[in-house]
Amino acid sequence: MRIFQSFRNMKVSIIIPTYNRSTMIEKTLHSFLNQTLDERQYEIIVCDNNSSDDTKKVVSNIIEIYPKRVRYLFEPRQGVHFARNTSAKHASGDILYFTDDDMVAEKNLLEELLKLFDLDEAIGTVTGLVLPLFDEPPPKWVKKYLHNYLLSLTDSHRQEKIIVSKSDCGVYSCHQAIKKEVFFKAGGFNPENTQGVWVGDGETGLNIKIKELGYLFGYSSSSIIHHMIPATRTNLTYLIKRVANQGFCDSYTEYRNHKSLNGLVLRMLKRNTYGFFVFYAFMLLQILRGKKSIRFLPAYLFYYKNRLIYDFRLLMDADFRKIVEIDDWLLVDEELEIKI
Repeated sequence: MRIFQSFRNMKVSIIIPTYNRSTMIEKTLHSFLNQTLDERQYEIIVCDNNSSDDTKKVVSNIIEIYPKRVRYLFEPRQGVHFARNTSAKHASGDILYFTDDDMVAEKNLLEELLKLFDLDEAIGTVTGLVLPLFDEPPPKWVKKYLHNYLLSLTDSHRQEKIIVSKSDCGVYSCHQAIKKEVFFKAGGFNPENTQGVWVGDGETGLNIKIKELGYLFGYSSSSIIHHMIPATRTNLTYLIKRVANQGFCDSYTEYRNHKSLNGLVLRMLKRNTYGFFVFYAFMLLQILRGKKSIRFLPAYLFYYKNRLIYDFRLLMDADFRKIVEIDDWLLVDEELEIKI
């Protein structure tokens, strides 16, 4: 008979990739150094993804104060997936907790997350509540329409305290704990933001792989983290860039569902003719009902443009297709040319 071992006493490796955010990373680190979880039960790994600012100095100063609790790694390959996957290989914890360098954790974040793993042995990854910490009061349309994946925030309508589900429960890589064995079985994070452009589906792809392995997802609104959001992310320019980059992400995901050129041209034609007009008619209806901002109309023009760009490269570039078809990014040792 198998004896179930509680995850509440398991060691956690907190993984924080960082790139040119020395002014933010210090706040992030201090919030995780002050967790209610016993300090002997977790480590913090900061992975510098080739920063050109004083990130290394800032982190080194903190390590001098907490030498046994914080570790510094350097990952020269540009791409947050490289930083996260490299850190996972160096982690000593049974649970890998991923966050970003612009986050501030509440004190009981880790304790509340670990409780979720004890609800069901089949739970492979868990998340919690992601709330905004705006540098400046945002425009009303931002608070109304971007309290979701566009700013990596938990949808404002979610009220459930605890969820165990076969779906991903709105998991973002800025607040995600994964059993280490599950992470390695899934092949790590897919590429996403690489040199400022989203070339893949990141945590979406990882969570698809976790789901395909048969694991469940957990969510607790008691595990809370705050996302520091500068004013540069609360304007139309950011919205257009974010939605446009989602076009690359969605083309990556769709192609991986087939991993074949069969039907790609037909899907491109359908999406960018009939599908385009149906979508825009739906968007106009949502705007008239007050559920969307009119600002989404130009943003989605760039979304469709980027879907075409990505799909054409898939169609014409065999080497690029091979990169998109990679399942296990933990096995990729070299820097690959994956720009769009």
